[in-house]
Amino acid sequence: MEQILDEAEYLFSRHGLHGVTLKDVAKRVGVHHTLLNYYFTDKKALFDAVFARRAVVTSERRMRALDEYDAATGGRPTVEGALHAFLDTDLDLYIEGGEGWKNYGALGALVANTPEWGAELMDEHFDPVVLRLIDLLKKALPDCAEADIYWGYHFVTGALMMTLARTGRIDQLSHGLCRSDDFAAVKARMARFMAAGFRQVCGG
Repeated sequence: MEQILDEAEYLFSRHGLHGVTLKDVAKRVGVHHTLLNYYFTDKKALFDAVFARRAVVTSERRMRALDEYDAATGGRPTVEGALHAFLDTDLDLYIEGGEGWKNYGALGALVANTPEWGAELMDEHFDPVVLRLIDLLKKALPDCAEADIYWGYHFVTGALMMTLARTGRIDQLSHGLCRSDDFAAVKARMARFMAAGFRQVCGG
């Protein structure tokens, strides 16, 4: 089963839901496609299983990091601290987790940018942890307009999804100085960059 999910993840991360068939997955696994029909009613069921497998891991890790950070600060978080807990915990999975996690990151970026059905998956798997982050940001910026907090998160998640997509665009623009797969470089910069944006928008 893990092999099926791994190979399906690889294909879906590159071709999307509609660009992959159960036969494509079966061919990569080296089995007859009827075996996949035994486990999954259709291609969407397989896709949902692929997405859910790692979503629970990243959501639980980030929720735990946010809770621990909130407790450690006595309920007085900073913007940068909250963003580090949320972003770094996730980026560590892509740094340490190998190619499978990188494939999942690209898949997540694809899902996040597919409003027809992707938004529902993102809502289902990630709303609780996102709302926990927003709760900490509101504590850190008590005088900030609520709309600006949500817009700030919108910009954060947009940058994160672009990073996880690994499009190669920054590689080309920087003539190789920066690499799309250098998640350690992103981790060293993103929370600080985004925290400055929140402070600017919120007048802090």
